[in-house]
Amino acid sequence: MRLILCQTRWSGVRRTSFALCTVAATLLAACSTDSTAPGPITALPRALTGSEQQLISASNGFAFALLRQLNQDTPADSNIFVSPLSASMALGMTMNGAAGATLDSMRAVLGFAGMPVADIDDSYKALIDLLRGLDPRVDFRIANSIWYRQDIPFNKSFLDAGKQFFDAEIAGVDFHDPATVGVVNDWVNTSTNGKIPALVETLSPNTAMYLANAIYFKGTWVEQFDPKLTAPFPFTKLDGSIMTVQMMQVDDSFPAITTPAYQAVDLPYGGGAYAMLVVVPAQGQRVDALLSSFGPGDWQSLLAGLTMQHGKVSLPRFQLEWKDSLNHALEALGMGVAFGPDADFTNMSSALGHGLAITSVDQSTYVKVDEEGTVAAAASGVGVGVTSVPPPLLTADHPFFFAIHEKLSGAILFVGKIATPPSL
Repeated sequence: MRLILCQTRWSGVRRTSFALCTVAATLLAACSTDSTAPGPITALPRALTGSEQQLISASNGFAFALLRQLNQDTPADSNIFVSPLSASMALGMTMNGAAGATLDSMRAVLGFAGMPVADIDDSYKALIDLLRGLDPRVDFRIANSIWYRQDIPFNKSFLDAGKQFFDAEIAGVDFHDPATVGVVNDWVNTSTNGKIPALVETLSPNTAMYLANAIYFKGTWVEQFDPKLTAPFPFTKLDGSIMTVQMMQVDDSFPAITTPAYQAVDLPYGGGAYAMLVVVPAQGQRVDALLSSFGPGDWQSLLAGLTMQHGKVSLPRFQLEWKDSLNHALEALGMGVAFGPDADFTNMSSALGHGLAITSVDQSTYVKVDEEGTVAAAASGVGVGVTSVPPPLLTADHPFFFAIHEKLSGAILFVGKIATPPSL
């Protein structure tokens, strides 16, 4: 995959870099000849509270940590596309049922160490309300659900919290019935607008609860790529071999930055609140090395350094489907107690809480990037069982990271690594 932005003034060598997206950069104004069209979004409808800012900061920290861990667990030439926000919400609902060391470990891994659960819940609710309908020109949806075994006495307070703070659909089901898999997958399929037809392959009869989150995003570029300019172009893979990709091109002004380590360009959608930040390592730098040392502080510095620059951007057209278990990554990050025999979910069920543990955290994602814009979706599930021309400003012609983020609240929606661009 390759992204190129050309500018009339260039200093230094070609840069390329990483893309993880949060939310706090300068917005790009969108012009329209239609006076009735909504104008660019330049501010949130209200100021974020301290707890909301802490939640977004925590979620973004979790995004980097999760992507780094998955990257370590995955072959270097593999693509990754994960939604940290989706995983965080599914685990956040589950965390309401945790107590003791189990609660502490989940809270720490998700980045909320020291934050009261009540504040975390309030902030999740506020973030869901904020992101839904923020930009009328972007179709963004969040849905949550809790499926529980009817013969287990779950605490009403736990189920009520899922409904109150996560707007979750709550339903009792029979996990012994194979048809329950279809019920859950139908919910996922509907909630992701058909982009993820199935999340669950099987559900063990020992499953006590399944908590799911789904996110759907469809955004049109503020400055679209001209399909007539899309053409075959060489992309250099990690092993030095060359593959051909369909490279899109657009010539306009975008927020961009060049450093000794990378180049980055922020490509806005709709009214400008959402964007994709593409960061490509500089020549001689490897994407895995950049990712291994890139953290929230680097992310904030990148965003703060963006300035409007004019030039040509070339980005590969691609489509990717990704599915994997997050169990190992979460255990490696410090959540192991929640998966083991010492797990404490007494806030989920006073009667059986010490006999419950997380058995699976799975995620399925989809992304399509073309000349018009981007469609992305994610579904995460947590199973709880009884004992997821001018020199270019930026050329993404070798492996890189990218992220889709909401710029005003700071929330990272999706993050990914492209090592071998899948064809579209």
